[in-house]
Amino acid sequence: MNVEVVFWSVVLVRFFLPLLIFKFPLPAIFACLVVDGMDQTIFQWFDFNPPFYQSYDKAMDVFYLGIAYISTLRNWASIPSFEVSRFLFFYRQIGVVAFELTQVRAILLVFPNTFEYFFMAYEGIRARWNPVRFGMRFWIGLAAFIWIFIKLPQEYWIHVAQLDFTDTVKDVSWFGPAIVCGILALLAVFWFLVRPRLIAADHSMQLAAPKLPSEVDEAWERTAFMAEHGKVWSVATLEKVLLIGLLSAIFGFVLPDLRISNIMLFTWIAIFVVINSAISVGFAQRGWSTESILVSFAVRVTINAALMVVVNAFLYEQVNLQAGLFFLLLLSVLVTIYDRYRPLYEYRAQQAKG
Repeated sequence: MNVEVVFWSVVLVRFFLPLLIFKFPLPAIFACLVVDGMDQTIFQWFDFNPPFYQSYDKAMDVFYLGIAYISTLRNWASIPSFEVSRFLFFYRQIGVVAFELTQVRAILLVFPNTFEYFFMAYEGIRARWNPVRFGMRFWIGLAAFIWIFIKLPQEYWIHVAQLDFTDTVKDVSWFGPAIVCGILALLAVFWFLVRPRLIAADHSMQLAAPKLPSEVDEAWERTAFMAEHGKVWSVATLEKVLLIGLLSAIFGFVLPDLRISNIMLFTWIAIFVVINSAISVGFAQRGWSTESILVSFAVRVTINAALMVVVNAFLYEQVNLQAGLFFLLLLSVLVTIYDRYRPLYEYRAQQAKG
């Protein structure tokens, strides 16, 4: 099989698979984790080592986590759990930017990717229980447990000690059996100690995302979108600028063959953020929301692609144009879907306030 076909097949799977998170949150994000762990093995099967795949790999990791965060705007009925997840998501992205600027691996230990496992924990709980019944203290406690006992050891293993799980199993004879015994012990603790103490389930297993509130129709979404997003200065605009800025910076840092200074990179990122924010506000002020999402996406992609071509020409081809356009496609998808689902969170927040 042609190695280019293999490469782009893996990339496209990693592009489309996260979109299923909106409908099947837990199975889809678990599938993203599996594909993320198998991509290098797939390339090895075909005796292929893509020269720039590490950059695409980092970008796709950010992409599926961004999709997972935006899906919380659409699906999560519990406002306290959403607030915790929002902090965890942005906290991690700030840490990634700090790491890319300094290349100090210990930073990733201070800014662990707790959001990912917190997302999976929420969806696991929602599969059997109504998450609204749990308060802020419960969700903070759950995040703290994941942060301290799961993510800190994992981040140290991967980013500080820089150990590889497969190589360690191969080189250390007792490591594999120890891991198996540890997993069995945890399963035994859950089955015999935790399971009997669980509160009664609220419903049968539900892996699909909950249906959207019937009160949220297109007319309401358009009104809410204009009221909140139509303001140049608003919480939604601030969050969106932060989202675009952080993801743009991360994508910019992982661009292959990037040969510009950090100052120049952040200058162009600032221009990019301003233009994309203006696009969002412009659509909101004209009342273009749900029914025009494809138009919004097309306009955004066209303008962003043109901007990338201009940047590439201005910098005398110091940016890998193919990779840059692909990363801009990812970012355009994220921002367009964010604009689509932010009003659903606003609706739930208003309902929670009574």
